[in-house]
Amino acid sequence: MKVIFNQDVKGKGKKGEVKDVSEGYARNYLLKHNLAVEATKGNLKALDAKKKKEEEREQEEVDEAKRLKETLADMTVELQAKSGDKGSLFGSITSKHIADELNKTHGIKIDKRKIEMDSPIRTLGYTNVPVKLHQDVTGTIKVHVSEK
Repeated sequence: MKVIFNQDVKGKGKKGEVKDVSEGYARNYLLKHNLAVEATKGNLKALDAKKKKEEEREQEEVDEAKRLKETLADMTVELQAKSGDKGSLFGSITSKHIADELNKTHGIKIDKRKIEMDSPIRTLGYTNVPVKLHQDVTGTIKVHVSEK
């Protein structure tokens, strides 16, 4: 019997997958526990429509990330910090500081975990910081740290 899985079933199939399983297993377990539905023409069409809608939504997310990347490329985030001699900071500028400043001055909300810094900024001046906006799209923010 062909079924369409509604959920992942260990050892049998993943959500959205169409597979052939024994009739007894399908009727007594999968269908009874709403883990799968029978693969009729109507259900297969619904599955195709759902997959198309998911692909469109994914493409929209990528397009939105690309627009945000272009916006971020044109702007500079200005931060001020106390510094000592030779331009080194007392403390450091972290991804949280950058995310807060972006939200406060430009109204752009980016999760601090998406700002990919190997180590915090510890010097004055300009620094380019990479930002992972989507799994396929990475942008950069120019951060300017000046003395307080």
